Amino acid sequence: MTAPPHPPRRPRRRWLRIVSGVLVTAVAAVSVGVAALQLGLPWQMGEGDRNHVYNGDAGSQRYQVHLPPQHAGTARLPVVMAIHGCAMTGYGWNSMKSTTQFNRLADREGFIVVYPTQLISRNVIACWNSTDPREQHRDSGEPALLAGVARQVVETYGADPDRVHVAGASSGAGTAVILAVTYPDVFATATSVAGGEYGLDQVDPDNPDSTSPLDTARQAWAQMGERARRVPLLVVQGEQDEVVPPLVATRLVAHWTALGDLVDDGLPNDSLDPTEETVSVPAEAGRHAYTHSTTTAPDGSSIVEAYRVQNMGHAWPGPDGDGDGAEPHRPHPLSGRWPTSFSRGCSGC
Repeated sequence: MTAPPHPPRRPRRRWLRIVSGVLVTAVAAVSVGVAALQLGLPWQMGEGDRNHVYNGDAGSQRYQVHLPPQHAGTARLPVVMAIHGCAMTGYGWNSMKSTTQFNRLADREGFIVVYPTQLISRNVIACWNSTDPREQHRDSGEPALLAGVARQVVETYGADPDRVHVAGASSGAGTAVILAVTYPDVFATATSVAGGEYGLDQVDPDNPDSTSPLDTARQAWAQMGERARRVPLLVVQGEQDEVVPPLVATRLVAHWTALGDLVDDGLPNDSLDPTEETVSVPAEAGRHAYTHSTTTAPDGSSIVEAYRVQNMGHAWPGPDGDGDGAEPHRPHPLSGRWPTSFSRGCSGC
């Protein structure tokens, strides 16, 4: 007898198509959600905001630019690149844009703001990889991408190439310091909020004295190479920071001072003969107590200055920020000073 034919398999194929369609839809929805979190939504863009993508040999980098009303196509305005910390974005959810409120300051003072955003494809919690030795060199990795962004902004918007500044928070602060070392020809000044020195990954937290700030300063100087120059650095550190201990900021100041000494004549011999001053300011209503230290060269130019803020944790100081990394209810003395510093540019550098 002839065997009966196999029953048709159409229902199974139909089921596979349905499951496949559901999976594709779910993946698409997750992708859209992640993109919205990281890159923001179109209606979140304000007046003067522009989204861009930089493409270079090191890859691509998404960023948002904010143009103040003073940008009329002819004025060569300063540029401030603001680099976010871990679990943050440049201009999406929990953004550096909302934390710093730099747009408001830019509109008042007349500078261009740049917000690069890290992708989870490069770091699963959106940190900048500033503690990875592979991301600490010129012409490769994140330094090359961010320097490329800065150059693209200068070219696209006719900005002042001599007044391009970088400010970072936490892992972004580490990246800001790296940019000042790897691209001192691009960035006029750097600001580190809760960040550390170049080569911080080499410092054993259980035995930090085994690697001195001078040791890492020598590496930073070597990385600068023929482009070596003193890049003024502003350091901000909360004394109650449990993520980045205050010792890290202490080392950063010593590290940057040593780097300036090496840049002067290639020797760690205090040839700069810097002047150091520290002023303590008590707390007031709505304001933390803090100490302000300055290290200046004999000609009055800044080497490094630091604010150590009492009772502040791992946060960006200022009265207006609304991101998770901001301290909106405790104004800091820097809240009115950021734009002044940036607008001042590199005079006396």
